[in-house]
Amino acid sequence: MAIVPVILSGGTGTRLWPLSREGYPKQFWPLLGSETMLQQTAGRAMGAEFAPAVVVCNEAHRFLVAEQLREAKVEGARILLEPAGRNSAPAIAAAALLVAEQSPEDVIWVKAADAAITDVPALHAALARAVVAAQAGRIVTFGMRPTAPETGYGYIEPGAELAEAPGVMRLERFIEKPDAAKAADLLADGRHLWNSGMFVATAATLLAELERFAPEVVRSVTAAMAEAKRDLDFIRLGAKPFGAAPAISIDYAVMEKTSLAAVVPADIGWSDLGSWAALWEVGEKDGRGNVVSGPVSLVDAEGCLVRSEGILTGVVGLKDVVLVTTDDAVLAMPRDRAQDVKQLVDQLRRSGQKEATEHRRVYRPWGNYEGLIQGDRFQVKRIQVRPGQKLSLQKHFHRAEHWVVVHGTAIVHRDGENILLRENESIYLPLGCIHRMENPGMIPLTLIEVQVGSYLGEDDIVRLEDTYGRS
Repeated sequence: MAIVPVILSGGTGTRLWPLSREGYPKQFWPLLGSETMLQQTAGRAMGAEFAPAVVVCNEAHRFLVAEQLREAKVEGARILLEPAGRNSAPAIAAAALLVAEQSPEDVIWVKAADAAITDVPALHAALARAVVAAQAGRIVTFGMRPTAPETGYGYIEPGAELAEAPGVMRLERFIEKPDAAKAADLLADGRHLWNSGMFVATAATLLAELERFAPEVVRSVTAAMAEAKRDLDFIRLGAKPFGAAPAISIDYAVMEKTSLAAVVPADIGWSDLGSWAALWEVGEKDGRGNVVSGPVSLVDAEGCLVRSEGILTGVVGLKDVVLVTTDDAVLAMPRDRAQDVKQLVDQLRRSGQKEATEHRRVYRPWGNYEGLIQGDRFQVKRIQVRPGQKLSLQKHFHRAEHWVVVHGTAIVHRDGENILLRENESIYLPLGCIHRMENPGMIPLTLIEVQVGSYLGEDDIVRLEDTYGRS
């Protein structure tokens, strides 16, 4: 029997702003090492004992997921597209229904795409114990041994060991995220565990308990699966029925109600990386307790997390602070206020700041573009197109464009004519012309685009044909 990994990749990670944003959240960033969090998560479930993964993600992130899995050499993954975020219970129900179509008794391993785990052998040992309990009809969560009085996690109270599954305990109760005093008590008693949000069960058991305790979730998601359409490597769930599903977590929908809940204690170096303080905790520290990434220079700094995505960042005489710089935003705060970043992001959203949700670099199925300069009636962008990819066939009503190739080779389709451009060659696209660009080469194509016109918004695109099914 192969275990089916189910990776939930619907989170936005707002507490890691300005790095993690809705358009490009933390699971797609290399926070620890060279691989992204999604790639690391998928890599922990590769091997003969694992079936191809099921990844549940936001429709807007579908090509990011597919590309990162391809880069990590993850083969055969099925990517379920959520038309809207409805929390974890509907996402898990969709994955369980997909697995149950072929084998309801298969064991599925549900996990978030953005958690850090440093001891993978210990993880697999805990998983093996959980699988035994799952085959006996249990729904098993992973309880992490606390290392600090953490207020950002929920806690689990384990009960007696299960006779049918050595090393797995009955789950007595969940405890909501505590205040500091309560967290200190829970840590001191030595019994309670952090709730990791990982689950192991057969598809049949999960669906039966969802039907028992959250039948409206099962009804909506079953209807969404019935309307699902396959699109390239994706399974696109029916939008209307999925949108009607209650927005509820699997903890509230099932785990806090079922008599089948169990917990496997684990000490695997786990963190959900839910804040900059959490990233500091697991990061590699220098002799004064600083965690740095990117072009950073420190003088008399202690206990700081400083990360730069490109701009030289200097720190003098600071202690226990977080400083994060990107190309369009800077975050500075005491490290013990890390949980309050969400308040800042909410404030930015209310004031209409696009930086709350979008990066300067915007990712598309074919590659990405980045705004460089914007002025009155003009803007300049850098565009990168992946090998073999092409933009939509399109036209604009309000702007003309100039393209200059700086790296690679482009084929430009302009009003029925095909034009080959090499490095340092350019082309003019007058207002209203029908055009398209593609990269026929084996290396990324990079060009500079200068737009001139009365309106330069991204919604001034009339797509006439598109490889990726966009309207």
